[in-house]
Amino acid sequence: MRRLFFAAFFFILIAALAFAQSSYQIISVKDGATIAGTVKWSGPIPHALEFPITKDHQICDPDSRKTADLERLIVGPQGGVANTVVYLKNISAGKPMDLPQQRRHLDQKRCRYVPHILLVPKDAPLDMVSSDATLHTIHMDGAATFNLPFPFPGRVSSRTMQTPGLVNLRCNGGHVWMNAEMFIAPHPYYAVTDESGRFEFNDVPPGTYEIVAWHEGWSLQGKEHSFDVLTERSVERPVFSEPRTWEKSVTVNANQPSTVDFVISSK
Repeated sequence: MRRLFFAAFFFILIAALAFAQSSYQIISVKDGATIAGTVKWSGPIPHALEFPITKDHQICDPDSRKTADLERLIVGPQGGVANTVVYLKNISAGKPMDLPQQRRHLDQKRCRYVPHILLVPKDAPLDMVSSDATLHTIHMDGAATFNLPFPFPGRVSSRTMQTPGLVNLRCNGGHVWMNAEMFIAPHPYYAVTDESGRFEFNDVPPGTYEIVAWHEGWSLQGKEHSFDVLTERSVERPVFSEPRTWEKSVTVNANQPSTVDFVISSK
């Protein structure tokens, strides 16, 4: 009963987000501004999360490392946090959609999702392919729900993402360590921080906005049972902590740059 309650709450939240963001209008942006900044880590860096590689070792573990990096927290030499999604929360009009193409294409390579964070415009396709000569099955839940098998390498499959919000990606082919996150974006003012923790928006209409930094979370809470569709056996997959968010207000003036920096920690 408790799980049903939280599932219902989750989907109501997604629907509310979709309704709130559905009114975005494309306009000719005059006197557009720039918002740039960084997301940096403060304090001791947690140990990288790893998980045993239990299947298809020749494909998934050619270097014989025995474990897979779960890629949940990537902190650069100068403290920048990669793979943080930064977006404007309350923007209703602006430039056309121009999210980077490389964030709209997913590869399954050496039993990893590449890239780890996806950004797909609302009503646009996500193109998916597998480079691995083994069965992968992409399971999505959240703002999109699919269960898509990839039995052969090199064959592209596409699905249109219709509802704004967050989507969790996992493999139901027994490669339980595979994980990725996708935002279906209702407007173009979304960015994923690079290896130095940087992000930037351009052609932002003058105004005051709430800017959000979202991180998927970096802790492992335990394991849960899953089903390997190929072997028809029960397997255990990692369960992660909840995502974290930070918000700030920013006012941008015509033709002027603005800087917003986030400092995050495990506290």
